Amino acid sequence: MEKAVKPRSSSVRYLEIDTHRAGQRLDNFLITTLKGVPRSHIYRILRKGEVRINRGRARPDYRLKAGDTVRIPPLRIAQARASDPQQIANTFGWLRSRILYEDDDLMVVNKPAGLAVHGGSGISVGLIEALRGLRPEAPVLELAHRLDRDTSGCLLLAKNRPVLLALHRMLREGNMEKCYVALVAGSWRGGKREVSVALEKNRLRSGERKVETLETGKAAVSIFAPYQRYGLATLMEVTLLTGRTHQARVHAAHLAHPIAGDDKYGDREFNRRMRALGLRRLFLHAQRLRFTHPQTGYKMDIEAPLPAELLSVLEKLT
Repeated sequence: MEKAVKPRSSSVRYLEIDTHRAGQRLDNFLITTLKGVPRSHIYRILRKGEVRINRGRARPDYRLKAGDTVRIPPLRIAQARASDPQQIANTFGWLRSRILYEDDDLMVVNKPAGLAVHGGSGISVGLIEALRGLRPEAPVLELAHRLDRDTSGCLLLAKNRPVLLALHRMLREGNMEKCYVALVAGSWRGGKREVSVALEKNRLRSGERKVETLETGKAAVSIFAPYQRYGLATLMEVTLLTGRTHQARVHAAHLAHPIAGDDKYGDREFNRRMRALGLRRLFLHAQRLRFTHPQTGYKMDIEAPLPAELLSVLEKLT
């Protein structure tokens, strides 16, 4: 963890970066360090040059180096109220029961649908801010990957910088297996199918972010395998070999089998029929994570059971 350097004034902090923080983006470092301070305010002080690295201005994407000294300007105490441990415990204490696995290096949480993984865009506290509030003694707690707000299931977090980097490397190199369960429209023909279609993020005139299949996009590979056919729909296992934004949803739509409850890429009539069966969310669940523990070398196989509200829909389809 970074160590405090003797401040030049009582209202300004100077933090020296150690090897565990080296390589982290400046904005992510500030978001972690200034728990409870709104992201918008953090980016504002970065734009105004109030945050300094070794006495010079720095961009939000600057990669910290061991030995760097970060100047953090005065911040109003009121801005940190969202990180008050008691307030977090009262509001998000139920998250403790959703921890599937935890050790000194990492944590896997069964994220509920409807909870964003981090604050922003009008959301003051997301899952990561809530967990940091529940673990105030943890010097580091970072997302190893992300899940869409409407997706439930296994979410992996790192509790120190070396493990975070190792997990990111596994994800980049395809050494982590991420298996999802999805209910898709229509009767799936045949068996397992690999989809290798590049994806690119675009922003519409309305400001909405949408991902499209484009040859110029980033490589994305998914494997779809049918679990059970219901006529109207098919329950699928979806294994993501890459981790692109909205990958499972866009690939499913590309195959003309959009995921149930998908308001962005889905089929309106199919979604209407699913709502009649009680579906009130995206039917996409991160069911399983398989990877090698970066520190112990153990083979990890962690599973999150299908939520009751999704099981209820399947029962009505049979």
